[in-house]
Amino acid sequence: MALMSSLCIFVLVTHFATPIVCHERPHQAALFVFGDSIFDSGNNKYINTTADLRGSNYFPYGESFFKHPTGRASNGRLIPDFIAEYANLPFIPPYFEIGKKHLVHGVNFASGSSGILAETSRAIILKSQLKLFQNVGKLLQKKVGETESKQILSNAVYIFSTANNDFLFPLLANLTSPYSDTEYLHMVMGNLTSVLKGVYKQGGRKFVMFNLGPLGCLPSMRALNLQKGVKNGSCMEKATNKAKMFNSALPRMFKQLEKQLPGFKYTIFNFFKVFADSIHNPTKYGFKISETACCGTGPFRGILSCGGMRRVKEYKLCENVKDYLFFDSFHPTELAYQQYTKLLWNGTPDVVAPYNLESFFKLSTSSLSSSIIISGKLQSKKVELPFYLYAKSKCY
Repeated sequence: MALMSSLCIFVLVTHFATPIVCHERPHQAALFVFGDSIFDSGNNKYINTTADLRGSNYFPYGESFFKHPTGRASNGRLIPDFIAEYANLPFIPPYFEIGKKHLVHGVNFASGSSGILAETSRAIILKSQLKLFQNVGKLLQKKVGETESKQILSNAVYIFSTANNDFLFPLLANLTSPYSDTEYLHMVMGNLTSVLKGVYKQGGRKFVMFNLGPLGCLPSMRALNLQKGVKNGSCMEKATNKAKMFNSALPRMFKQLEKQLPGFKYTIFNFFKVFADSIHNPTKYGFKISETACCGTGPFRGILSCGGMRRVKEYKLCENVKDYLFFDSFHPTELAYQQYTKLLWNGTPDVVAPYNLESFFKLSTSSLSSSIIISGKLQSKKVELPFYLYAKSKCY
């Protein structure tokens, strides 16, 4: 009997002396999206503005994939949707839908027709998108707690497509700017820098920036060029040169931020290169038509009337959207976006540098681990705890 009692005590002591291991829960990096109609997944449906800006929330937008309009300015998915697929994330919800959807995987703040400067449009400009992001930070804290929310924000990838409208709008509206090109660029870059620093202050560390495409080669700009008397319907050099000016300034700005802000990482997607290549060499990308849009009216279908819900009601719709690079007067088709995303995800340094997006996401998920909270201090991701501390610890 005494031997049996001793054996029981030995087994109990051995059991409680065995360390309990807390294994990490891998954190999938979230995706936060900023910008204009290239990225807007439906925010403009909810803002009180003109019909022209309220989003592409009517037929035939969305017809190819969703089978109904979603506010996306294409026939289907956009680049953030394809990124989410590559990164094993659900579709990132527009900000105004996070009340009924998740937000721990990221939020889309992009707004069609928006820009960096307040004068560009009445859509949600970039600084206002920053304010929405700051609000999401507060909501995350309430949802998952301060430690977890900080980890989500620092581990996330932040992607931007902006400034298109800052350079297009003055040309389309035939406005005479009181600023020189250099002064105007300085204003744009200054405001962009301010927003990037604002995201960094909230915890953002990994930034992806699209440079501008060849703006003068959009169907809308070809049509405008024709209207101005350029008979061959060529690209508008003035618009494309403004894009090149912005693109030249981007790397310098990001290198400065990298020096100023500890832990700041960035990559630039050469949207100009791949977009121009698909315009001038459409068959390489599987397209037959790269100058005229699938949906719209006028020369090159360059008048933005797709769907008949804007000021111009008349529009034509192509028979086979897969033949077309452009869906409407400004925006590529879903197939084009899909191909661009592939190049963004695992492209070579001439297309995306210094990191491709796949390495950015891998860096995010591997470099920051889940933590265990013991007595208010962060411990390493895998900790062996004596049994008496296990009840006080929090394993994720």
